[in-house]
Amino acid sequence: QPQLVESGGGLVQPGGSLRLSCAASGLRYRFSHYPMYWFRQAQGKERELIADIQAPHDGESRTDYADSVKGRFFISRDDAKAMVYLNMTDLKPEDTAMYYCRAIQLWGKGTQVTVSS
Repeated sequence: QPQLVESGGGLVQPGGSLRLSCAASGLRYRFSHYPMYWFRQAQGKERELIADIQAPHDGESRTDYADSVKGRFFISRDDAKAMVYLNMTDLKPEDTAMYYCRAIQLWGKGTQVTVSS
């Protein structure tokens, strides 16, 4: 059964850092075939795409970020481990949300990030 499992969320003070992980299993094709996405959803708000990483080409994977996280968040992938990561730095209270990874139409259950002093 294909699934995505996020981990690494928690409570962090403003200005702090966290690294989220997403482990994929049971996918139909090799993990490196799939573009991967990180979304977040704050309470009372719509789910938003914040970062994506494309399938590798010539050893590199193109990345893209929402303006709200550009320069602070960094997405990466380890295809050998079927993992995608989101390194989050300089966290702000407005980054508080449930964070989800996605591959094609498959979603994980999310991991909560709370930024508060």
